[in-house]
Amino acid sequence: MSAQPDKAESVQLDMSDVDKWVGKPVIFAEMLDPCYATDIRRWVQAMDYPNPLHWNQEFAEASRFGGIVAPQSFTVAMDYGHGCHPACVGKIPGSHLIFGGEEWWFHGAPIRPGDKLLQQRRFDGYKITDTKFAGPTVFSRGDTVHRNQHGALVAKERSTAIRYLIEEARKRGMYDKAQRTPKKWTSQELEEVNRVRLDWILSNREGVSPHYTAVKVGDKLPRRVIGPHSVVTFALERRSPRENVWGTWRWNVPEGVHDPAMEDAGFAGDMTYDYEARKVDPRMGDGLFHGPSSGHINADKAEKVGMGGAYGYGISMSAWFHDYVAYWAGHNGYIWHSKSSFRSPAFEGDVTFIDGEVIDKIDMSPYGMPVVVVKVTQATQDGDVILSATAEVELPF
Repeated sequence: MSAQPDKAESVQLDMSDVDKWVGKPVIFAEMLDPCYATDIRRWVQAMDYPNPLHWNQEFAEASRFGGIVAPQSFTVAMDYGHGCHPACVGKIPGSHLIFGGEEWWFHGAPIRPGDKLLQQRRFDGYKITDTKFAGPTVFSRGDTVHRNQHGALVAKERSTAIRYLIEEARKRGMYDKAQRTPKKWTSQELEEVNRVRLDWILSNREGVSPHYTAVKVGDKLPRRVIGPHSVVTFALERRSPRENVWGTWRWNVPEGVHDPAMEDAGFAGDMTYDYEARKVDPRMGDGLFHGPSSGHINADKAEKVGMGGAYGYGISMSAWFHDYVAYWAGHNGYIWHSKSSFRSPAFEGDVTFIDGEVIDKIDMSPYGMPVVVVKVTQATQDGDVILSATAEVELPF
């Protein structure tokens, strides 16, 4: 943890309210209901992940799973705050937040309809780094442990939130509106995008897993494409996590414990939830209309916080990555560990091309079996990388 920027800066961040929460449990909230097959279907539909294992009842029943099962990416949709909340603790006056990356450790327990996950969350700490985007910028870490209703450990997650001063981001203008005019796609260009998308869908629709011994370092995964991104696709993504349906969660703060989750984080007034008003009008606590997420689909709000236009969600970028690797790994594959870094959001009008390569094979991994290491990048149509990631993947051996 550091209380000062890495470089000398005239701009100072007030971290006094953040410091007191370092290392402490935070964000006591839970989903009220177990998940249903429809929740899983809604998630993969919004993430444009047409793996029939997760939406087609007949296909799933004929698989080794015997029915609909959630993709590993769905774990985050079983949580309040999708991992970012425990990384955003305490007030930083005049600030905003974007998602910066994730690290996941999965533990072999699949999520099925009827399951309910319970979470333990803590604020791990932060560092301050000088960035081109906003000068002194806070990279804060939050940890979440996910267990199911039987107490089985499903996953551990470490999230990174990027907290920055709005005025500093606007001064630097990295995402100025003038530079973010959404691309207009021609019919011919869209035909090519759709061709790549369909080729990827057909690349392993049956879920056949490659054999560990047959996979070579340097093997390329089939290319995937998402997009073009639009306000409509962003809104669908926002609605897909279960927490974003009205009335699906509650605070469950232990008696005698103070939780900073409902306190002012220092966001602009039009980017803050109104928890009292939401008791009557649930829109006042709905991220599509109010709160820090509303800038994703409201270009005017996005411009005010230095983002320059409608932009996508970090949890979606993470899901695209996990689903991409899982689709290649097939029904007998499993991601045990992953780590991703988000370099830029997906902006309105762009498409995201996803490419992967096997960069290593580990004959005896910490997980008790051989794994391959897959490196993944997500890039725009102009070649700008917006995500880089690795996954350690079990394959049949």
